Amino acid sequence: MADSPEHSSATDKGTPPPRWFLKAYTKLNVFVYRISGGRLMNTLAGMPIILVGMIGARSGKRISIPLMYVPYEGGFVLVASQGGAPNNPAWYYNLIKNPEIEITHRGKTERCAARQVREEEKDKLWPICVEYYPPYEEYQERTSRNIPVFFCE
Repeated sequence: MADSPEHSSATDKGTPPPRWFLKAYTKLNVFVYRISGGRLMNTLAGMPIILVGMIGARSGKRISIPLMYVPYEGGFVLVASQGGAPNNPAWYYNLIKNPEIEITHRGKTERCAARQVREEEKDKLWPICVEYYPPYEEYQERTSRNIPVFFCE
């Protein structure tokens, strides 16, 4: 049977949830993570998350979002993959403009500095990121942008 609007192919991932739903879910995730000390709603796609508190690049407001991370040398690596979308996630611009952040991990909050790694450093980190979370490789293949990587320490 040919693909039609009624019969999408098996590779069709569908449309993403509405933005309002994602915002509401993020707020719920942050709330539950915080009140449980990181014991509940502490994973995304089966991977552990941290809460990253940052200042919005445009709004100037303090926000917290749950992000997957890769543990590395006592710090945290953040991959701005957005599932291989053509554009960087909004939090990428927040970290570029305001790199001083707060990370909540396992119920403990600490101040960190986030820096986008240089290309030669990314060449070393990327295989570690892919080993930790293999879909990152597929995400890079989906997009023409060079997925940014941050190291937070």
